[in-house]
Parts: sequence; structure tokens; C-alpha cells
Amino acid sequence: MLLSKKGNPTLTTSGKILIVDDSAVDRLLIQRLLERAGAGWEIVQAADGPAAMERIAAEPIDAVVTDLQMPGVDGLALVRWIKQQRPHLPVVLVTGVGSEQAAMEALRSGAASYSPKTQLARDLAATVAYVLEIASRLQQRPLNQACPACTAFVLENEARMIMPLIDHLQAQLPHWSDSSRLQIGMALNEALTNAMHHGNLEVPSTLRADDDADYYFLIRQRQQQLPYCDRRVRVQIETTPERIQIEVHDEGPGFDPEGVPDPTLPANLEKLSGRGLLLIRTFMDEVRYADKGSRIVMIKRREEKA
Repeated sequence: MLLSKKGNPTLTTSGKILIVDDSAVDRLLIQRLLERAGAGWEIVQAADGPAAMERIAAEPIDAVVTDLQMPGVDGLALVRWIKQQRPHLPVVLVTGVGSEQAAMEALRSGAASYSPKTQLARDLAATVAYVLEIASRLQQRPLNQACPACTAFVLENEARMIMPLIDHLQAQLPHWSDSSRLQIGMALNEALTNAMHHGNLEVPSTLRADDDADYYFLIRQRQQQLPYCDRRVRVQIETTPERIQIEVHDEGPGFDPEGVPDPTLPANLEKLSGRGLLLIRTFMDEVRYADKGSRIVMIKRREEKA
């Protein structure tokens, strides 16, 4: 995913996307939203969980977009099946009122991200593109047989620097499952984005509630302004065969983590502003803040490959 001249995301990742929903109207709506993004994705559909499983088993699928509330095999059961049968296949959930608990369980079970049903028009295509890019690069990058115990990086406030770092990290985890490596990549992406945009550049996430264009415009503006442009993001990664610890430290003024609304509450799950923190907390086993909120420490323990 790149930034256009106006700062808005430009979708660049190709692939075949499977839409799963028992409502033909909703499937068509989602297909039109993805086609309208202009990324050239091939879109296919399945009317329920069993039909989705058949398509996944029979043809190459690059990403799944699924509703959670379906009769019989629901979205949560589908996510669990995919984790067992196709752990490299990323799943984006479509969340709505009444599906909050299932959404949290599906994320813990292996889904890569979610898009609130009330925000699909402005959010779904970008979410699918991010997930596709991280997942596809994971498959293309060769794994290293040995990894250093500790590595450190210093990044400017440029989104283009995030994916190479995720590539490097995922290549250092040869004994981890594809699902875990994907979720670690997603968590790191969110932590780095938060450090750059909200920490160093001090662009509030609430600005996205009104207009994405204003949000990205302010980011580009502050990338050229002092003191914001001189700030850096420092990353330290420590790995052992059993666990990984990632520290992301920005140079902004910090914030009070206790004052951040709980993104797991049903009322907040439909808001875009808290999604990054929700994914981080869900995908990592331990998350804590230090240095007045400007440093986040994330720990994940390895599970055995399926």
C-alpha cells in the first residue's frame, strides 16, 4: 500500500478474494466496494461456511472476507477451520452489532483484522489491502534458519519503512506458525503506525472519524515540519525459540494509556480509532506501556505449528 499525492492510501496488492456471507445482498455490496477500490482484485463468493471451505480447498484464495453471523458454520467456525487447514490464508471479519464477542474470539483464533459493518465503504478495501500485503510478503520471503537474539532499528516517520521491517522480522521466525507470524506482523504494523502518526507526528486518531483526507493531509504536512520531522521511532526485537519481545519507542510527548477507551467494548468495536490497539492486545500475549506511553512492549509466546 502506498500513499497518493493527497496522502490517502492507494491499493497496490493483487489477489483473489473470497466473500462469505449468507446474505446475497451483503455479498454483492462487499463485492462492489472491493471492485470500486480499483485494485484489480478477483472477487469470488460463497453463501455459507461449507461452500467457503469447498472453494478454499479447490482453488487458490489469497484472502477471505467473512461475516460472523451465519447459520450452521458461522464465521468463527470458518476462521478456526482455516487456521487448521490453510494457516497462511488471512481472514478479514465484517463486524456488526451483536457479533462483538464472536469477533474477539475469531481474532484470537486466527483472523488477521476486521472492518466494522458501519464503516465498510471507507474502510474495507484499505483493510483488505494491508492484510493482503503483509500476508503475501510473508509467503514470498525465505525463512532464516538462525536468528539473532536481539536486533535494533531506527525509523523515520514514513509508512514505506514499515513493510521491510516486518519482512525482516517474519523471516527470523522459522519455527513459528504462519498464523502467528501473520498476527505478529499485523501487531507490529499497528504499533509502528501508532508511533509514527500519533506519537511522533501527534496526529490524533479521532481525526479519522470525520475525514480520512484531513487525517492524511496533516500527516504529510507534519512530516516536513519541526519538531515532528526530526523525531524517530526506535524498535528493539528480542527473540528466543519460545517467545518474541518487541519494543517500539517514539519521541512524542506520550499519553496516558489509562485514558484510552477500551477498544474491546461493544460500543467501541465499531470505531476505527481504536482498532490498532485492539489488534495489538488480541494478537500479543502481553502488552504494556512505559515512558509516559511513548514506549510499548509486546510479548508473544510461540505455539506449536499445526
